[in-house]
Amino acid sequence: MSHSDIQILRMRYLRGPNIWTYRSVIEAWVDIGELEDFPSNLIPGFYERLTTWLPGLIEHRCGIGERGGFLMRLKDGTWAGHVMEHVALELQTLSGLETGFGKARETSTRGVYKVIIYAVQKNVGEHSLLLAQKLVMAAINDTPFDLQAHLDELKDTVDEYCLGPSTGCIVEAANERRIPSIRLTEGNLVQLGYGAKQRRIWTAETDRTSAISESISSDKDLTKQLLKHCGIPVPQGELVNSGDEAWRAAEEIGLPVVVKPSDANRGRGVSLGLKNEANIRAAFDIAQRYGTEVLVERYVQGDEHRLLVVGDKVVAAAKGETAFITGDGQHTVEELIELQINSDPRRGPTEDYPLNSVRLKDHPQAVLQIESQGFFADSVPNQGVSIIVQRNGNMNNDVTDLIHPEVAATVCLAARVVGLDIAGIDLVAQDISKPLNEQDAAIVEVNAGPGLLMHLKPQNGQPRAVGRSIIDHLFSNNENGRIPIVGILGSVQTNLLSHLVAWFLHLSGKRVGLACEEGLYMDQRKVQPTDARDFSIGERLLINRTLQAAVFQTSPWHICQDGLPYDRCLVGVVTDMKRDAWDLSDHDISSDEKFKSVMRTQIDLVLTDGVSVLNAEDPLVVDLAQYSDGDVIFYSTDPDNEVMKAHRAEGRRNVYYRDGHVVLARGDQETLLFHLEFPPIAMRIKQDGFNLSTLLAGVACGWALDIAPLLIRAGLKNFGQKNSISPPLDLRTNAS
Repeated sequence: MSHSDIQILRMRYLRGPNIWTYRSVIEAWVDIGELEDFPSNLIPGFYERLTTWLPGLIEHRCGIGERGGFLMRLKDGTWAGHVMEHVALELQTLSGLETGFGKARETSTRGVYKVIIYAVQKNVGEHSLLLAQKLVMAAINDTPFDLQAHLDELKDTVDEYCLGPSTGCIVEAANERRIPSIRLTEGNLVQLGYGAKQRRIWTAETDRTSAISESISSDKDLTKQLLKHCGIPVPQGELVNSGDEAWRAAEEIGLPVVVKPSDANRGRGVSLGLKNEANIRAAFDIAQRYGTEVLVERYVQGDEHRLLVVGDKVVAAAKGETAFITGDGQHTVEELIELQINSDPRRGPTEDYPLNSVRLKDHPQAVLQIESQGFFADSVPNQGVSIIVQRNGNMNNDVTDLIHPEVAATVCLAARVVGLDIAGIDLVAQDISKPLNEQDAAIVEVNAGPGLLMHLKPQNGQPRAVGRSIIDHLFSNNENGRIPIVGILGSVQTNLLSHLVAWFLHLSGKRVGLACEEGLYMDQRKVQPTDARDFSIGERLLINRTLQAAVFQTSPWHICQDGLPYDRCLVGVVTDMKRDAWDLSDHDISSDEKFKSVMRTQIDLVLTDGVSVLNAEDPLVVDLAQYSDGDVIFYSTDPDNEVMKAHRAEGRRNVYYRDGHVVLARGDQETLLFHLEFPPIAMRIKQDGFNLSTLLAGVACGWALDIAPLLIRAGLKNFGQKNSISPPLDLRTNAS
């Protein structure tokens, strides 16, 4: 029996924390149609076909919480939407991405499911779901499916859209330290941290890497001169402008020599160990293709090493190996390169591979190396004849633990001389465990933006946590790159409340950003007059390097539509939970339980050292306190509120109104902040439309932010005056 295709009705990319998880996800609405009547156990052969294609599904624990959990569900009977979720996650895993989070939930429409999968990148997540739909239908209807071809396409999508391995390992290390990140471009430019506390990286370059230092490092001759002046061993060399000059310089320096571009990188155009005039002239022509000038220098005997310097420490070192082929009397040189070198799983065309493939048409220096030994691409070497193909660029053996302290000190000095905070130092030495002055060793290059993959995935030796080293270099142990963030959610005067909290922060001496329904503000300047609760608009506050705090007004609709623009907040506020104030039918939020899952998102994001500010007069809001990782401050117009009394009995904080006064209370201790008849405060209430509950919420936020009571009082007194970031009067009166 053939079944109709599953239909993907829509896909939404939730970029920020959402009702499902803290991370970015794809939420797909999937109509399984007639398959609602055919769970997996009622489809003959489905289990066998699916597990044959995807044996890795056995690792999926599903709701059972143990290995093989999903397969148990598959045997017992589960629905196609749930299967699609797990297949999409497994496809991402096979494409090289670490995933694991997924959900499938029924909607109020029969046969329609929400399928949610973790997606580090929108295009990759969507591609994996579309591919999952095809694979599941092929398994259901027993039709052919070329899994490898589709996987190759998905891997291409990953390569095109996801962060490269060097940038990725740094971002992963930041995540381990709870440092937030924002990808600023489709490339590898990433912001770590928020606002004024942020740092930026571009692969292994940082915002501490100066343009001057990078320019110096790209000029190999200038780099050598600077290093030599500081007593660092470098090979003798000379810039040349022609093949004639290259041969003359080689004779003066002494054979063998190296010929290379003065400003190329990654070993491009470098020819090593040249011993005759013809090869040196040919090497000059090759080097000219890759750089503006050509350098001839003494060939240093020994092994090539790459040492990674971060800050003032060597954090990793890799040793190179010579790529060679061995003749068999049957295959040509070019065929042997494919069979014996490019077949190495470490080699590939992208930066996800530690080593590059060797294609003679793209590596003229390899052709020269081979020809210097008397062979050509179509030569058939005799059995057992060894031919060197590539001497450099094959560093994939970790030797970090072998570095002599004097060697480490010398390469760190080289990085400082050039001025790089992160540098890849190329060193040729016979034995890296001995001082350089005891051997004919030299530093041959200092590189900005070094690749990190050789240290992350060495063929031999221990992988090194170089991403963590870079994060520790950028952020001290007590830094997390965060600025104070306040998130405000509710339906009553939350626009007004967000302005008041931003004003308190401003008075405390911070440059503040505010995103609310009335506009976008940066340091008291209104930069956008329209609703700024959208994810992409609010994120502008976090990218702004001048801002020291940010306040975000949000709504249940915006949480469902895009997620929140920040990953965690210092203060999370929920003023009320009036479900009828919002039309969430487009998101199928039609019950109190579903609505609660939306509203709790704001409280789920409160940091462990943060505070949730909750309205004690709304039982549904009170129930959210259990989800707060941080402290809780309740506020109420009734000092005898039972929730407040229980909270005070635990020695915790409350804000309430009693006998005309606004009171701050911690346990039995009370501070009378002000009387409501105090003229400036009375004006706020009578003329500006402040609800008493909104006033208490604002005071509680100020207290949660450790703003002094006198400053809170002063802020209320001055709120709405010229230069404050309060809304216009007509918006305050009926603020939502």
